Amino acid sequence: MSAVAHPGKWERFFWPIVATGLMLAAWHYSVAWTGTKIFPSPHDVQKGLAELLRKHLLWSYLGDSLRRVVIGFGLACVTGIPLGLALGWYPAVNRVVNPVLQLLRPISPIAWIPVSIIFFGVGDGAAIFLIYLGALFPIVVTCVNSVSNVSSVYRRAGRNFGLSPAQLLAKVIFPAALPRILVGLRIALGIAWLVVVAAEMIAVNSGLGYLVIDSRNAGKRYDLVVAAILLIGVTGLVLDFCFRRIEGFKSVRWGFFHST
Repeated sequence: MSAVAHPGKWERFFWPIVATGLMLAAWHYSVAWTGTKIFPSPHDVQKGLAELLRKHLLWSYLGDSLRRVVIGFGLACVTGIPLGLALGWYPAVNRVVNPVLQLLRPISPIAWIPVSIIFFGVGDGAAIFLIYLGALFPIVVTCVNSVSNVSSVYRRAGRNFGLSPAQLLAKVIFPAALPRILVGLRIALGIAWLVVVAAEMIAVNSGLGYLVIDSRNAGKRYDLVVAAILLIGVTGLVLDFCFRRIEGFKSVRWGFFHST
């Protein structure tokens, strides 16, 4: 069998940098070739970012968006993980609750914007509520499936060692299901980041989503619009990278090999 070649450390950085450079070059020459006065060039976006930094707005907007995501996503984890574990542990209860979950789960969090404004007004509360809804259902469904798919061998082994149901769930089932749960949390975090941008365009007056819509409405500053879009993408990439690092911990990865 031939060995599979793995990229070296320098290649992991070199090729993404090359791809980014090619994308920026294509962007620059496309703007220059078309002669458009509306869509900004990379240099225009760079100047827009510098302007936000000078006015001390960049980190403020980014910090507001991250704060809302942390609170909304954190609340979804605190409520969604125990609920999902309980439903996965008690299939009879899950059969009762599951129709309600499946009814609410397909509803886009954006559809809840009018309701959130009625409940919380225009402000952080409405945005955090939407983030919470967007992250909650993926977390619950993932936890239910993760617990249900843990091999029955673990359950029997735990009972043979005299573990109580609570000990079995905490010390055996949850660690075995953790890798799949983390994948669900990673997906839910991506959804939360999408929702906060949409919510900030309507329900609040700060954050990266607000920067996009405000720059468009106030003088058609498309350099700032594109700058905000790039910041949204880069921040989402960083958040996803952090979760990938957590998935790589040895204390987590064992479940990938033993939970089947």
